[in-house]
Amino acid sequence: MDKLIGFLNHTSSESQALVFSLTLVLCWNIENIAGHALNYHKWNHSFLNVKFTFTNIPLQMLLGIFFTKTILWTSVHHFGIIYSFPFASYHFLVFLATFVLLDFGEYIYHVLMHKIKRLWMFHIVHHTDKIVDVSTTFREHPGENLIRNGFTLLWIFLSGAPFWALLLRLIIQIISNIFSHINCRIPEKLDTTLGWLFITPNLHHVHHHYQQPYTDCNYGDVLSIWDRLFGTFLCLPASDLVFGVDSCMDEKENSKYIPLIKMPFGKYRKNK
Repeated sequence: MDKLIGFLNHTSSESQALVFSLTLVLCWNIENIAGHALNYHKWNHSFLNVKFTFTNIPLQMLLGIFFTKTILWTSVHHFGIIYSFPFASYHFLVFLATFVLLDFGEYIYHVLMHKIKRLWMFHIVHHTDKIVDVSTTFREHPGENLIRNGFTLLWIFLSGAPFWALLLRLIIQIISNIFSHINCRIPEKLDTTLGWLFITPNLHHVHHHYQQPYTDCNYGDVLSIWDRLFGTFLCLPASDLVFGVDSCMDEKENSKYIPLIKMPFGKYRKNK
């Protein structure tokens, strides 16, 4: 464990990008082989979603400074929930606590993005995608990117999570988020088993269904336990799934970058 921690503490952003890229390539090719929906222009769809990356990267680089300073401060002052635990010197338990606390924080963040009107208008951009595939992972308005990272910064500050544990959690989160958006279904028996603990593609596809109550279900980031605990867990057969949001089904608006960027600043759109 000490060797892994040493490696993670000296891991560069290039290594994180490599993990993201390899996961993306793997899932992309799985989609090509066993995609759930194949009758769409995959490259055109992906190019639109990847455009959001170019507006989000500068924000993430700027916020990286605040993340670094926050982690350094909590480490020096031994501030945060994790430092109050008696197992703070046990690396595996520290990682487990970090993972669970931050995953719960992501669940809270996701619920708030759906329940607070103006926050929903930023998050709705992600939900307007009428074909959910790995590129949908990129489809995040820069305003939501700022909000999401702000919440993550708060969870890091309150938890006191160490850098190495955060980085390991980030790697797992990247893999999970790309996989959960894959345009492919996993076998139902396997989904039922994995779904007791993890958010699977089948479960996250339900979250992207265009109508309530399914839009407001399966909020989990990596773990599905929060949805089960708080009553937001739902299932829906693949044959009944329609991706998108019923209040934003205009194809012209959903398939162009500028209208999507403007969307959060327009009139509030309530789910029907």
